[in-house]
Amino acid sequence: MVPAPEAGAGQDPLSQGLILPRPRIIDPEALTSAILAEIDATSPGDPRAARAIAVRHMTEAKATGNRALSEAFEARPREARSLIRALAVLTDGLVTTALRVACDRLHPLPNPTESERIAVLAVGGYGRAEMAPQSDVDLLFLTPWKITPWAEMVIESMLYMLWDLRLKVGHASRTVRDCIRMAREDITIRTALLEHRFLAGYAPLAEDLGERLWDELFSATGAQFIEAKLEERAQRHRRQGGQRYVLEPNVKEGKGGLRDLQTLYWIGKYLNRVASPAGLVAAGLLTREEFETFERAEGFLWAARCHLHYLTGRATDALTFDMQVEVAARMGYQDARGRRAVEIFMQDYFRHATRVGELTRVFLAQLEARHAKSEPSLLGIFRRKKRLKPGYRLLNGRIDIADPRAFLADKLNLLRIFEEALRTGLLIHPAAMRIIAANLHLFDEDMQHDREANRIFLDLMLKHGNPERALRRMNELGVLGAFIPEFERIVAMMQFNVYHHFTVDEHTIQCISTLAQIERGELDEELPLSRRILTEGGVNRRVLYVALLLHDIGKGRPEDHAILGAQIARRVAPRLGLNADEAETVEWLVRYHLLMSDMAQKRDIGDPRTVRDFAKLVKSKKRLDLLTVLTVCDIRGVGPGTWNNWKAQLIRKLYRETVTALDAGLETLNRENREDEAKRALREALEDWDQKDLRTELARHYAPYWQALPTATHSVFARMLKGLGADEIRIDLDPDPDRDATRACFALADHPGIFSRLSGALALVGANVVDARTYTTKDGYATAVFWVQDAEGSPYEIARLPRLSTMIDKTLKGEVVARDALAGRDKVRKRESQFRFPTHVAFDNDGSDIYTIIEVDTRDRPGLLYDLTRTLAANNIYIASAVIATFGAQVVDTFYVKDMFGLKLYQKTRQETLEKKLRQAILDGVERALK
Repeated sequence: MVPAPEAGAGQDPLSQGLILPRPRIIDPEALTSAILAEIDATSPGDPRAARAIAVRHMTEAKATGNRALSEAFEARPREARSLIRALAVLTDGLVTTALRVACDRLHPLPNPTESERIAVLAVGGYGRAEMAPQSDVDLLFLTPWKITPWAEMVIESMLYMLWDLRLKVGHASRTVRDCIRMAREDITIRTALLEHRFLAGYAPLAEDLGERLWDELFSATGAQFIEAKLEERAQRHRRQGGQRYVLEPNVKEGKGGLRDLQTLYWIGKYLNRVASPAGLVAAGLLTREEFETFERAEGFLWAARCHLHYLTGRATDALTFDMQVEVAARMGYQDARGRRAVEIFMQDYFRHATRVGELTRVFLAQLEARHAKSEPSLLGIFRRKKRLKPGYRLLNGRIDIADPRAFLADKLNLLRIFEEALRTGLLIHPAAMRIIAANLHLFDEDMQHDREANRIFLDLMLKHGNPERALRRMNELGVLGAFIPEFERIVAMMQFNVYHHFTVDEHTIQCISTLAQIERGELDEELPLSRRILTEGGVNRRVLYVALLLHDIGKGRPEDHAILGAQIARRVAPRLGLNADEAETVEWLVRYHLLMSDMAQKRDIGDPRTVRDFAKLVKSKKRLDLLTVLTVCDIRGVGPGTWNNWKAQLIRKLYRETVTALDAGLETLNRENREDEAKRALREALEDWDQKDLRTELARHYAPYWQALPTATHSVFARMLKGLGADEIRIDLDPDPDRDATRACFALADHPGIFSRLSGALALVGANVVDARTYTTKDGYATAVFWVQDAEGSPYEIARLPRLSTMIDKTLKGEVVARDALAGRDKVRKRESQFRFPTHVAFDNDGSDIYTIIEVDTRDRPGLLYDLTRTLAANNIYIASAVIATFGAQVVDTFYVKDMFGLKLYQKTRQETLEKKLRQAILDGVERALK
């Protein structure tokens, strides 16, 4: 039986709710009259001239209408629904005017036969009366039988006029029978016809199409349509990355986007013949409150999409980083409480996307209940053998609540159901999720401090092996923020930079997921150190999981998030059931959760002082083990590709040397010990050398050379220096897979500015420097080693190394001037132009025994390292080493330096002068990049 049309289904969807009164948008009658009058007065019988007159009038009407709508939307930037309807009104006026001109003047037919009739229908989004500023105009020209020559001419003339108006018109000319046949074969055509809307022409044709679609197709194919739409949705999500929290989301096609809401409406309409999304409530698929959530999400997403179209002048649906800033500004967002307007806007975006996910689950649960026999797999059901505890029931392969009233009588059940899901391996039924989401108010202060509630929560993380599944679902339903109110602030919080791939809450869950994967033995090859610490180190898992849960909880405020997070952890950890010693350790881990990463990536860990200072802060191997695993999980949780061999090698080396310092005493980390060990290792590596040559090599280097480089690199330099001429430059390029980089060694006569020249040569060939050391021998040679990566962040292919070596050699010999050649290469990409990276320059005379450490934190670009090193060289600063840490579009370049007399830079005035010149070099480079 075909569902009866919903009450009011025949009403004009554009009769109300417009951002401007109709006459201010377009007056089709006045427009048509003006066109016909001018044609009759000046060009009767001249179709080409008549068409030109029509296009001129319609172009003016279109421009006037669009301008008025754009201004109205700019003044009321959140009223997207009234805008998209108004844009449909404007388009309707243009289409109907074009039809009148074509029928009345271009191809008049005084006595049409039955076959010479035509109806013009809007289909798809246009049929739904939802038009973004740059949306396509999808038209269906309906004829009773095979298209006649007259109808063909009318359609052709209409299309030419609409194309002349620069409208993007999609069109089809079909009979009613064609429509039924093609819709049966093609789900895309069927979906478009589901939302057809009569515009003009012979109305009985459109009415016949509507009735026959329902009678002959829609009524008997509900299950097929649902299956096709859900599969289409799954494929679309996979194409968009499969994540709701993609930081550059697609407003239309992404997970939690407009298309997901439209899919719900399509299915509801197909099954229940509802005329609008509001009909989903009457059909029992959504509650009134859920529909209000639907409307809020839809309004927000449409607003973002319309602003995107206005800003770009194109049908752009991707919220790229540069567009996010502009859309946020147009929607009225402002900086507040230490957060940028764009971050607040994107947090709202992701929260709406999450709500769309909840609505989808609830909606599909209702469908599942009605169609369980024919479609048991709608929600990916699978079965397990474990028996459910009392109070739960199995519904379509998922856990449901047997008696909602009894369930809510004990509010701890709102947590127990997640534990039951993990215990049995079953998913929670959306009907149960609906009950949970509707009762978040039960997570009051008493429950937050309840010992049993906190035991259940900790067990969710510690006992079942896959805590991320429970935490993610709890977060999406609002349970995590309700039970731990301090967590609510970071839910859906975006970090506006290229480095972080996820929102703060999703990053936290990704970190916990990584820890669980390590414990399950799934990352043994990638993370052997972390696995060993967890299996052999006697690590307190309660401390580690809680520290990961809270490590970024202080984000989104002006204060240092690590300090603020530690203060929050001091309150939350005891509440979760940790004892005083555990809570203190969690607080310390949150406070210093960036310490190991910063030491490894921003300092020279070949300098004994670095390791000694780190060991003094860590104090014990217990804390070192915890911090190491937390650091690894934190870096991996940033996003795909963030963890690599380079970072792994740095973390392993820092861990190993710190263990030595803690076990054998800090005094073991001294330069003399390291120098003796390095020389002994080189003797063994060069055992085939003549003893005289070996003594020369062992005597020609100063202490820092021996302390910082591995034996393999010492061996390379020994061979390069052997017999090196005064004017000769030797280059050795070799992949270093342990560091995910190519090692570039240079040996040449020493002279001022050598580090800068080498940096310029490498920048010219497009090499990204990730680490560098340069040393001077006692007999006047420079030995410099750079670890470089290609544009993709990988070592250079071996086949490219000879050409790379040749190009570097030419640059070092002065055949190419780096400064001139780099001028056009360090442009800032448009999508990264809106990121703010204030420049910080810091001088540290305590972090090294013999060098001043200069740390420059700023926006990254190809020629930056060359600009900085050239500035230092021009000011008679000797660079011993550079450590480069890149975080997306941000970089921290750390230089270990001395002045021309071999002394540290103690004078404040000298530091201030040098800082000013470094800032100026950065500023000059930025101006070049922006040009």
